Amino acid sequence: MTDRGLFTEERSAEVVIDSLGPSTDPRLREILTSLVQHLHDFVKDVQLTEDEWSKGIEFLTRTGHTCNDVRQEFILLSDVLGVSMLVETINHRAFDHATEQTVLGPFHMVDSPPRALGDTIALDGAGEPCLVTGRVTGADGTPLAGASVDVWQANAEGFYDVQQPGIQPELNLRGLFTTDEKGEFWFRSIVPRYYPIPDDGPVGELLAVTGRHPYRPAHVHFIVRADGHEPVTTHLFVEGSPYIDSDVVFGVKESLVREFPVVDDPERAAQLGLGNPFRTVHFDVTLLESEARKADQP
Repeated sequence: MTDRGLFTEERSAEVVIDSLGPSTDPRLREILTSLVQHLHDFVKDVQLTEDEWSKGIEFLTRTGHTCNDVRQEFILLSDVLGVSMLVETINHRAFDHATEQTVLGPFHMVDSPPRALGDTIALDGAGEPCLVTGRVTGADGTPLAGASVDVWQANAEGFYDVQQPGIQPELNLRGLFTTDEKGEFWFRSIVPRYYPIPDDGPVGELLAVTGRHPYRPAHVHFIVRADGHEPVTTHLFVEGSPYIDSDVVFGVKESLVREFPVVDDPERAAQLGLGNPFRTVHFDVTLLESEARKADQP
């Protein structure tokens, strides 16, 4: 009997990996080799049945069909399985003194509109008023003037604008700000509410059958960029919000949780154009130098 290298249960992964052609990109080969090996080991470990395999394919198919211009169900699936946070963590291990990263989330679906420092992003004025201030610096504390600060958040009922077209104003609670010469930024908003991720699709079904809740604690999203520095995608979490300790997408990091104290000062509120009393929060963001900039230095 000759060894034709045919597919068998024992050699299944090996046969598939050997089928990769010589022109395969080295990194792609590395990824596919590991993926195939782990997938085949998984199937053998759990002794996957044909019915279970079929249901898995059907689940992934429905996940794809649920995606649209304002919803990315596959990112949601990655989030609730902890893969998104694991990728973020692996790729930003050496954050040193930089602001910690967390998940992008599925609602950065539209470009935030440029706004002037001090503008409000709460276009409908609904919710508890809040002043957000902060400063962007390098790891050595040098202020980064001209840095971009992209922010977006849910409203006081826990919905993003893209979830409520015709109810919320377009581009509500989104803004793109540029830091001043001191690296500072500030804007007016409202205190966001905790909310459930979209749970009316396949990912929601997965949470239900595994006894998990779909909620995220209250937070504001940030993407901060500056020339010569690594960008950071992060959150500002509201201390005391429900689900801080059980975020469905595992995105909470202790360094990103802040108090939002109440300020009762009618004169200050009037100067800011906010209702009184109002809440306030300060969030400093520290960026690391980019590898390219380090390479250019003597």
